[in-house]
Amino acid sequence: MADIQDRFKENTESDLSNQIGKEVRVGIIGTGWIAEAHLENYMKMPDVKIVAAADLVPGKAQALFEKMGIAEGVHFYESGHAMLEAEQLDAVSICTYNCQHAPCAIDALEHGVNVLLEKPFTVTLDEAVEVMKAEKKSGKILTIGFQPRMSENMQMIKKIVDSGELGKIYYLQAGGGRRRGIPTPYGTSFIAKETGGIGALGDIGSYSLDMLLNAVGYPKPLTATGYTSDFFGKDPETYPGHPEYAEAFGVDDFAAAFVRLEGGIMLDFRISWAMNMDTAGDALILGTKGGLRIPSTECWNGEFDKPLRIYKNVAGSEVSYEVPLKTLGGFGDLFYKKLRSFINAVQNDGKATVPSSEIIYNQAIIDAIVKSSKLGREVEIEIPEI
Repeated sequence: MADIQDRFKENTESDLSNQIGKEVRVGIIGTGWIAEAHLENYMKMPDVKIVAAADLVPGKAQALFEKMGIAEGVHFYESGHAMLEAEQLDAVSICTYNCQHAPCAIDALEHGVNVLLEKPFTVTLDEAVEVMKAEKKSGKILTIGFQPRMSENMQMIKKIVDSGELGKIYYLQAGGGRRRGIPTPYGTSFIAKETGGIGALGDIGSYSLDMLLNAVGYPKPLTATGYTSDFFGKDPETYPGHPEYAEAFGVDDFAAAFVRLEGGIMLDFRISWAMNMDTAGDALILGTKGGLRIPSTECWNGEFDKPLRIYKNVAGSEVSYEVPLKTLGGFGDLFYKKLRSFINAVQNDGKATVPSSEIIYNQAIIDAIVKSSKLGREVEIEIPEI
């Protein structure tokens, strides 16, 4: 099967490590733990100047910058809006909790600033639509923070599908998920309804959706039958030392759905922060000529550690073979490339690496799963023209 595997070995790698251009003035909105990863990687770029940061918690932004030794010359604010009003910025990283994604992104775009918005896009489809309206009116770049798109191993999934090796795609299965992994090391911002808005669905389900939907060209979602639960999130025993978190829990810790997509494709989706199983299974892409198995991971936020495997019938025999993994730099390398690609686009009037025109479908599915679960029935997915 070596000749078949060679079809997928073309080297389309683009080195983002040494691309340096004109200085880009960057602000940070929200200075929780993910902002630290943004700062660490921006600090590696000599053409990026971090000039300002904002956080609703008084002193929080300055404390983070002082901890990292980069507070000198940086201006600190207690709202993103105040920062946008006072500073001349080229770009912002929005690292707030989910419920602030939409208002902060709209505000930045209305101020003529390019935006890297951490995932999930928003909490609801309606919010995503309003952000895209602001994006269209501003003419600025809006890219969504899905660093797995930077992985050559993840990119290989799309190459295999695009090569035609699998034939017509008719079924997608999302798997993975955490056995126990409700994210509370930093308090309740992920799990409270008023801050997180959505739980496992948005936090790691959005990654799983992007991996599969991107592979097949992001077909439009049509209907969804969804289910969500919060059995573990609401259980005080889940939080040793912090039983009060159970009362604060207001989102999903598990979700599943059947989603019909354009082109006659069915998506079988499941994701979890907590369940009594080690995995919901590998991810699968089934086609009329072959099938692709993508090894399970807990959250799909970076690389996977086992090879892809393709299953086919050849000359009447059932065969399977591995697509070798590329050895790469891990999560930190992908995160750097995510930010670097955004900065390159800002410098060169380029396009978003992960455009809202694709992720609106991701968000529409998440929104529909939540609605279907509440209603207890299938729902149609309607996405307004923007």
